Amino acid sequence: MWATLLTTALLLTPTQTPAAAAPAPPTPAAAPALPRDEALPPAEDQAKAALNQSPRHGEYVDVKLPADGTPIRAWMVYPERKDKAPVVIVIHEIFGLSDWIRGVADQLAREGYIAVAPDLISGLGPNGGGTDSVPTRDDVVKLVRALTPEAATARLNAVRDYAIHLSAANGQSATLGFCWGGGRSFAYAATQPGLNAAVVYYGTPPELADMAHVQAPVLGLYGGDDARVDATIPPTEAEMKKLGKSYEPHVYPGAGHGFLRAQGERTNRKATQEAWPRTLVFLKEHLK
Repeated sequence: MWATLLTTALLLTPTQTPAAAAPAPPTPAAAPALPRDEALPPAEDQAKAALNQSPRHGEYVDVKLPADGTPIRAWMVYPERKDKAPVVIVIHEIFGLSDWIRGVADQLAREGYIAVAPDLISGLGPNGGGTDSVPTRDDVVKLVRALTPEAATARLNAVRDYAIHLSAANGQSATLGFCWGGGRSFAYAATQPGLNAAVVYYGTPPELADMAHVQAPVLGLYGGDDARVDATIPPTEAEMKKLGKSYEPHVYPGAGHGFLRAQGERTNRKATQEAWPRTLVFLKEHLK
């Protein structure tokens, strides 16, 4: 009897089946790479190809320091023009002299400038080499950070003196720097009275006390999502205004630190599309 009842209960109980596993969400497709805009410097991943395709004459030169004769390796690109041209010194990021920085220099030459991008850690790497002798990017960063402001200024002075005395140069000069190089560009405007203009891409300013020595007009270009650097803008603007100095900051909403190099992100590309033309207008205004 009990066996009959048990059999009947099992027949009447609904069969329990394991719940089916929820399907995995589809992997989002990677955003397509943005095509190269020839009117802009290349993004980091486009730089090598852009250099290979450039019709302009670029070459490495060795610039000696007056103090000890240590050569500074620099990438120099000449514009295609009949008359003499101004010089723009491109100051690299904390990552040293990269293909991307050389690509920026080539883009400046496209716009009519003699562009020179020095490797400011020349002679400081293994066996007296520069950026390309250092095994890792982290090691490059250490060497750049160890470069004193005085040493950086001495090296920039040597490069500027070399470049403005080229037979193809008209004697005028500007600096254009990124991140660490942006800070050096601003600081150089406070130490080199012969400089005609300074462009600062997401770099920090010199000490407030040093701003009294700034002679050249300064253009600052910043990403809106770069709170560390952006916090320096209001006090810098106030101090430069109080001193009667020319400082023109622009902040691009949604763009991050290093936006000109990292153009694969659309807000960074948008910032680049606004910042680079503004850079060219500024250079044209102050480098006749």
